[in-house]
Amino acid sequence: MTLDWQVCSRARLSRDPRFDGKFFIGVVGSRVYCRSICPAPTAKEKNVRYFATAAAAAEAGFRPCLRCRPESSPGTPAWLGTSNTVSRALRLIGESGLEDGGVEVLAARLGVGSRHLRRLFLKHLGATPIAVAHTRRLHFAKKLIDETTLPMTQIALASGFGCVRRFNAGIRTVYHRTPTQIRRLARQKQSQPENQYLFRLRFRPPYGWQGMLAFLAARAIPGVEVVQGGCYRRSISLNCNHGYFEISFDEVNHALAARVQFGDPRSLFFITERIRAIFDLNADWAAIVQSLRTDPVLAARVKADPGLRVPGCWNGFELAVRAILGQQVSVKGASTLAGRLVKTFGEPFSAPGGITHIFPTPQALADANFAGIGLPIARAGTIRALAQAVCSGRISFEGVVNSADFLDRLCEIPGIGQWTAEYVAMRALGEPDAFPSSDLGLLRALDLKTARELEQRAEAWRPWRAYAAVHLWNRASEQRSSAKHVDSGSSSNDLAMLAPA
Repeated sequence: MTLDWQVCSRARLSRDPRFDGKFFIGVVGSRVYCRSICPAPTAKEKNVRYFATAAAAAEAGFRPCLRCRPESSPGTPAWLGTSNTVSRALRLIGESGLEDGGVEVLAARLGVGSRHLRRLFLKHLGATPIAVAHTRRLHFAKKLIDETTLPMTQIALASGFGCVRRFNAGIRTVYHRTPTQIRRLARQKQSQPENQYLFRLRFRPPYGWQGMLAFLAARAIPGVEVVQGGCYRRSISLNCNHGYFEISFDEVNHALAARVQFGDPRSLFFITERIRAIFDLNADWAAIVQSLRTDPVLAARVKADPGLRVPGCWNGFELAVRAILGQQVSVKGASTLAGRLVKTFGEPFSAPGGITHIFPTPQALADANFAGIGLPIARAGTIRALAQAVCSGRISFEGVVNSADFLDRLCEIPGIGQWTAEYVAMRALGEPDAFPSSDLGLLRALDLKTARELEQRAEAWRPWRAYAAVHLWNRASEQRSSAKHVDSGSSSNDLAMLAPA
């Protein structure tokens, strides 16, 4: 991946937070690499080197700065400047590292040879897949050392080292200090309750926090999700363990404060990565708006609502069920149905702030009788068919390599059409160009008559059509509010129209 050194130099000198995590600076004299916002005295241009990723800087022999903490920088947007193969590989590494077979298995899942995958990584990221995974593991270990009071043995397991000896050796090699010495430097004195962890998850400003909260609040599943007092809270389940997390906004530090309550620290990496996806923290707003500003309607929206993100989800199956429940009903009506579903088939779980249940598993819904919750027969059948497909392994929302193939299989389920599939692609797969062009709200927002007209206009927004969709849904919602009229037959800010089967 080629960097424009002049752009990097200006960003470094200005310490502009919008560039945080988009490149890293290696200082030749100290052999340390830093974020672009590092508060250390500015090095001379002749003494710095620029790297596209932290892994590339590490491969070149630089070690992470203990002052600006590169492990705390916003994630690099995976799709920028990379091939689809690399983007998919990064998504898989983010979900499970290389724990399930190494580079050879990863390459096989992607349909390429391992040597070719290494060449692609070196071309686009400046480091091999193993180096990328290792750097991420070290960064997460450093984050746990600094931000938690976990014993070092648990940190070693949580960050994927397998044993304390490898963990100690890896930290000492990279940071030239032992884990205990690093913790002393962090001066972490605030103790947390047992199994509770507080993380600061950084983003590049601006960030539309109020818009994100409003979107999630309208679709919150009673008993599972709560939006209250400027915070988002929800229950989670992973590997048969239950817990919850609470997210609040930290504007000063350009971060979200994530308080996680979970019994198994080995799951913390997955949980924090999933939270980053839910709140779209890796998005590069500056790059996104370049395409959206070409449209006069979207240009006005971008100016009025800077930092808007595409909300993700905790679990793809949950989102798909929620999408099916939202067909042909209002947003409020869909939430009511979801609450009944959870109360009837979900597992009770007690947590602060109104959380009472874990969302039902596919196994719980595969043969469920939905007669008691007021769900139409057709939609009940769709949910059962989806749950059965997940139970049989025909559909898996985790580790998706080929989005198009996954969506085709999803659309084979009666009652799920292209419109529902595109919504799932937006929020469950994190596809930035997913676009439900048949959505009535999108058409109304632009005063268009057909999906074909909308698709033609949306060509200029690629590859960020998902962000355009959220902007247009917000515009349609504001138009309805100002007119004091809600069309319950086609809620334009949710899945309110039935997708063609």
